[in-house]
Amino acid sequence: MGRVVSAFGVRGWLKIRPFTEKPGGLLEHKTWWFGKDGGDWRPMVLEEGTVNGVVVVAKLAGIELPEVAARFRQHDIAVDRADLPPHKEGEYYWFDLIGLDVVNTAGESLGSVDHLMDNGAQSVLVLKGDRERLIPFVPQFVIEVDLAKRLITLDWGIDY
Repeated sequence: MGRVVSAFGVRGWLKIRPFTEKPGGLLEHKTWWFGKDGGDWRPMVLEEGTVNGVVVVAKLAGIELPEVAARFRQHDIAVDRADLPPHKEGEYYWFDLIGLDVVNTAGESLGSVDHLMDNGAQSVLVLKGDRERLIPFVPQFVIEVDLAKRLITLDWGIDY
């Protein structure tokens, strides 16, 4: 749902880059889970927060000093999946797409989804494989997303 960028201010607040469609979406959840490099996740309770431009600044229970807040730099933030609203048909949570294999209509491997980014116009798949590929996640190119098979099929040439 986001990543801690840095400590914010002198009272132990965190500056967070949200990965939500709306920057304030993260603030709708009282319990956040923190983890780093795929390590152990631990829950923290949100006391207060606000949107500041494209970032979120938040105060979490138990973090009172900027030195303590700084220890959370580069930690990822997640929420319980059960707390998320269901998505509409043809829409996906980004985290559901990460790690999926991607092939084109000829069956050629384009890599796997490393992460996604938003360029303002649409979401973009960032694929890792023989090379990095950036592919717009739009109906024009997305033929099928099969979460059960963990596979995305795209109308995209191997040499694009």
